[in-house]
Amino acid sequence: MKEAKVKAIRGYKRNPSFGGGNVSHTAPNTLNRGFDVAEPNKVWVTDFTYIRTHEGWLYLTVVIDLFSRQSVGWTMKNTPKADLVIDALLMAIWRRSPKSKVLIHSDQGVQYTCSDWRSF
Repeated sequence: MKEAKVKAIRGYKRNPSFGGGNVSHTAPNTLNRGFDVAEPNKVWVTDFTYIRTHEGWLYLTVVIDLFSRQSVGWTMKNTPKADLVIDALLMAIWRRSPKSKVLIHSDQGVQYTCSDWRSF
């Protein structure tokens, strides 16, 4: 980056007054940091992030198989709604076609605690 004279652009500052709220546990931590998995399609982890672009915010969700550490599903949208995370999981199911139950682990973010995600 130095040779190409490429520099990061600071896009925003964090709001120092944001302190979060009380933690709400809608599902138990079944994975409990058991990140070493012996077989594929047994444990998938998922999360989303946001990326600032010149056209606005872009939201990215990724589903990773803990056995291979490969991305098995992903989606990008311009809104951080529940369909963002559901579509990434649908892609993972479509690509991998698991034959048995898969443990899906995520944080307790609003997309993963909403009724759409839980009913799906």
